[in-house]
Amino acid sequence: MSVFTPLTKAQLEDFLSPYRLGALHDFQEIQAGTENSNFFIHLGNGQYVLTLIERGPLQDLPFFIELLERLHAAGFAVPYAITTPSGEALRTLKGKPALLQPCLPGRHVDNPSAAHCAEVGRWLAGLHLLTRQAPLIRKSDRGLDWMQAQGKALSPDLSADEAALLHAALAEIQSKQEQIRALPSANLHADLFRDNVMFEGEHLSGVIDFYNACSGPMLYDLAIALNDWCSQAGGALDLARARALLDAYAAKRPFSQAEATLLPCLLRIAAVRFWLSRLLAARAFAGQDVLIKDPHEYARLLSARQQVLLTLPLAL
Repeated sequence: MSVFTPLTKAQLEDFLSPYRLGALHDFQEIQAGTENSNFFIHLGNGQYVLTLIERGPLQDLPFFIELLERLHAAGFAVPYAITTPSGEALRTLKGKPALLQPCLPGRHVDNPSAAHCAEVGRWLAGLHLLTRQAPLIRKSDRGLDWMQAQGKALSPDLSADEAALLHAALAEIQSKQEQIRALPSANLHADLFRDNVMFEGEHLSGVIDFYNACSGPMLYDLAIALNDWCSQAGGALDLARARALLDAYAAKRPFSQAEATLLPCLLRIAAVRFWLSRLLAARAFAGQDVLIKDPHEYARLLSARQQVLLTLPLAL
C-alpha cells in the first residue's frame, strides 16, 4: 500500500462535517501514491479526494494552494482545494496537513499514443504561458544542488558502472548550471508522469499531484514529461511520440535556440532527479508495505540519454 496515515470512518466524518457536502457514504485508500496519503471520498453530493501531506516543508503548502486556484480560475482541470464555509482550504487531520479536492474524471493511460502525448504537450504549454510573466516563486527542494548532494551521498551504494554514469551526469550539471538557470522560466508541474494525468479517450481531462510544482526552466518540465511519456521499454526515446509532444507544445510556445542546445542535457538531468529520488525512497521504505518505483529504470534511461537524436522544432 501507499497510505502512510490510515484513517477510520469516524475520523473522516468528523473532519468532513464542516464542508457541508453531505453524508460520508464510503471511502477507499488510494494505493498508487508514493509520497502522500490519498483517499477517495464518496459524499452525498459527489466524489472527492482527500490528501494528507506526508513530505515536504509545510511553509510551501500555500504556494501549492495558490497555484492550483490560479489554474482552476483559468479553466484548467486540476484538484484545487475546496474550502469550508468559513474559508479554510488547508486543515489538519491526525496531525497532518489535509486538503479536500474534487475527484477529476477519466483514467490514467499506461501505453500512450502520439495523440495522448500531443495533449500533454499542449497542456504543458498552457501552464507555462499562463505563469511565465508572473510565476509564483518556489525553489524546488529537489533541484540541481540537491542532485549534487544526494548523488555524492548515494554513489557508494551503486555498482561501478552506475557510479561512473552518475558522476559523469553530476559533472555535466555542475558545468552547465548557469546556462540551465538562464533558460526561460515559468511555473512547472515537475512531476508530469502518466500516473498524474487523466484521460477520457484521447482527451486530457485532468492533471493531479502538484506537490513537486515549483518555478524554474520550462524545458526541464518538458524533459521530465518526455522521459516518461515517450520512452520505449529499454529507455530509448520513441521519436514519433516525442515529436508529437514537442510539436503540440511549440505550436503554443516557440522554443529558443538556448533550449534547443540544452535539450539533451535537460533530458539527462531529469533522469538523474528521478533516479536519485527513487533510490532514496527504496532506502527509506525498505521492507515496508509501500509502493516503491524501480530506481534502476532511471539508471537505464540515463544511460540511453547519453546520445539524443531528438531535436526541438524551431521557428524558421
